[in-house]
Amino acid sequence: QVQLVESGGGLVQAGGSLRLSCAASGTTFSINSFGWYRQAPGKQRELVAVMHNGGNLKYAGSVEGRFTISRDSVKTAVHLQMSSLKPEDTAVYYCNARTITPGGDRDYWGQGTQVTVSS
Repeated sequence: QVQLVESGGGLVQAGGSLRLSCAASGTTFSINSFGWYRQAPGKQRELVAVMHNGGNLKYAGSVEGRFTISRDSVKTAVHLQMSSLKPEDTAVYYCNARTITPGGDRDYWGQGTQVTVSS
């Protein structure tokens, strides 16, 4: 079992920056990837960024060059540095951890943190 707790959301003006953090606990050794997803009102949850063990990164096209995902070396925290924020980045942001075991893949989610970007 993995538990995830996000922090760092808030209200920011367009062009500003925010840093989201996600603290992981439990069987963190089993985590194969960390990711950040977001869900805006009336829209489906979408991938923002993902980091796999070994360092492979993937970003949504809409955030590439503005957002940076990072992780500590012992897989207990993952961060999302967001810069040049736009009103369309407004959403609830969720931390995700995926474990891969002989029994199959499993996704864990945090409770979400609200990011609001004003124009």
